[in-house]
Amino acid sequence: MLDIQHVTKVFFPGTVNEKVALEDINLHIDDGDVVCVIGSNGSGKSTLFNMIAGTFPVTSGKIILNGKDVTAAPEYRRAFDIGRIFQDPTKGTSANMSIEDNMNLAFTKGMKGIKFGLTAERRREFRKLLEPIGLENRMQDNVGLLSGGQRQALTLLMTTLSHPSLMLLDEHTAALDPRNAEIVMNLTKEYIERGRLTAMMVTHNMQFAIDYGNRLIMMDEGHIILDIKGEEKAKLTVQALIDKFREIKKEDFTSDEGLLTR
Repeated sequence: MLDIQHVTKVFFPGTVNEKVALEDINLHIDDGDVVCVIGSNGSGKSTLFNMIAGTFPVTSGKIILNGKDVTAAPEYRRAFDIGRIFQDPTKGTSANMSIEDNMNLAFTKGMKGIKFGLTAERRREFRKLLEPIGLENRMQDNVGLLSGGQRQALTLLMTTLSHPSLMLLDEHTAALDPRNAEIVMNLTKEYIERGRLTAMMVTHNMQFAIDYGNRLIMMDEGHIILDIKGEEKAKLTVQALIDKFREIKKEDFTSDEGLLTR
């Protein structure tokens, strides 16, 4: 499904500000995988997502999506196959458009030769989809009137409407309060399972990384230093993750938990 082959990303190469953000990353994601990605600030998590999405070009290596080499493909081309949700709830929706118009744009993403007008049948379908997030009676309200949690839940729903080959969840609950973060995470699990989607989720919350998905990747200084899946992942605890980090790095930190959760 997704193959990352020897991908390296260097910012400002050949200058005093040269920074190796990713170094020789190799990663294979199967259809249906839900992969949680954790690591400290600067470990390369967001850079990895930016390479997959095409936000920045790779310095070297290849990115293969659904058997096609997309290494040189621009971000807007990859967007037909990749759905990305950011930490900022305002990034996934248009504030000055109604909820139903936002949903219609997401629904018709990638389709050619269709009319964008909303039909009564489609409105009924949208209303039903909005019921779990409590917005079924606000379809004509502008999205800018919603709270951060409501807006992120709507973004999540809209992303799944286009049935992306891969969902990239880039700390999509980090800006929410604990209650709304839990609501959005439960919706994330529901939508991914219902749509049988493949997803990668960067999270600052180790408990979320343990509780959700079938695979966990830990990054540090531009490398993947831990890759756990299946039953081994199911048995993980937060303390076990901290201990594994310490064991791999062979370093003692004053706040290991803080290092991994920020």
